[in-house]
Amino acid sequence: MKSSIAAVGVLTIAAISLSACAKESTSASGALTVNATDSGCKVSATKLDAGPSTFKVTNNGSKVTEFYIYANGDRIMGEVENIGPGLSRNLVIDLPKGSYHGVCKPGMVGEGIRQAISVTGKSAAPLSDSQELTAAATSYERYVESQTGALIDKTTEFVDAVKAGKVDEAKKLYPIARTYWERIEPVAEKFGELDPITDGREPDAKAEGVDFTGWHRIEKQLWVAGDTVGMDTYADQLLVNVKKIVTLGEDAPLTALELATGSKALLDEVANGKITGEEDEFSHTDLWDFKANIEGSQAAIGALRPVLESQDPALVTELDERFKALDVELNQHQDDNGDWTFYDDLTKPQIKALSDAVNALGEPVSQVAAVVAKSA
Repeated sequence: MKSSIAAVGVLTIAAISLSACAKESTSASGALTVNATDSGCKVSATKLDAGPSTFKVTNNGSKVTEFYIYANGDRIMGEVENIGPGLSRNLVIDLPKGSYHGVCKPGMVGEGIRQAISVTGKSAAPLSDSQELTAAATSYERYVESQTGALIDKTTEFVDAVKAGKVDEAKKLYPIARTYWERIEPVAEKFGELDPITDGREPDAKAEGVDFTGWHRIEKQLWVAGDTVGMDTYADQLLVNVKKIVTLGEDAPLTALELATGSKALLDEVANGKITGEEDEFSHTDLWDFKANIEGSQAAIGALRPVLESQDPALVTELDERFKALDVELNQHQDDNGDWTFYDDLTKPQIKALSDAVNALGEPVSQVAAVVAKSA
C-alpha cells in the first residue's frame, strides 16, 4: 500500500446493516466484475449508484494480485489481497457519492493499474461524534477480517513447510506470513501472554525464564541451524496461538480509542525493534515487518479519519505528509518482485534516514489518541 492514510472501508453507516446484505448486494448499476491481468484492470461498470456494491475480482493473469478501491489521495476504501492466478474473490463495499479508482496490483507491488469510478446518488446523513467512533471501529474490524484469513492461510503454509523439513520454502514464507501478523498486532497485544509467546524475542524469554517459542524460535532454527529439527511442536503451537488470537479478536474488536493507541504502538514497534534490526535478528527480514507495521498504523488512523478531519484537519494534513514521506523513504528498498532489502544490507545512512522518517511521523501520530478521546 502506498496511500497517504489508508482508510480501509467506508466510514459511514448505511440505513440497513451491511453485514446482513453483504453477500447478495450489488450496485444498482448491475453486477460488477473485475478482470485483473498482468497488464490490465477492467471494471465492468465505472458509473455506480451510492450504496453497497460487490466487486467480483477474477485474476486472469500469471501473478498473484490484489484489488483496491481508492478515494482521493489514495485513501483505501476497501481491498482484497492475495488473489492467485485463476482465482476469484469478492470485495463488498458501501460507497458514498464521490470519485474513486479501482486499482489492480499484479505481483502485489507498485502503484497499480487504475480505472476511474464515479459514484452518484444520495450519500448517508452526517454521523454524530459517537456514531463516527463506532463506524471507525467497524471499519477497522473489516480491515482485520481482510488480514486474518490470509494470516491463517500463510501461517498454515509456513507451519506445513517447517514440519515437512522444507527449509528454503519455510524461509520464503516466513516474512510473508508475518506481514499479515504485523499489520494487526494491536489485536494480539490485547490478549496477555499470547503475544509474547507468539512473537517474543529470545532475550526477553531468557529474562523471564520461560521457553523461547513462536515465530522467532523457528526463525532461529531456520537461519542459524539451517534445518527444522525439533520444530514440529513449536510450529503446531504457533498455528494454534495465531488461530486463538484471530478468534479472540473477532469476539473483542478494538474500540476507536484502542485504534488510536494501537497506531502509535505499531510505530513504536518500528522505532524500537525493526529500525534497529533486533526484531528479525536471524533472518534480517525486518523491512517486511517494518512495512507491515506502517500499513497497520495507516489502516488504524485511516479508520479514524472522519473523526480527525472534523476535530483537527491540520493534524490530518500533517499525518498525510509524514506517512507519504516515510513511504517514499522506505519503498526505495523494495524490488519489482515485492521483496525487501535485508536489514544487514542497509547502510548506516539509509538506516538513519528511515529512523528520522519514523520519528517525524511518530509525533503527529501520538496526538491522535487525545483527539479521539475528546470526541468520545
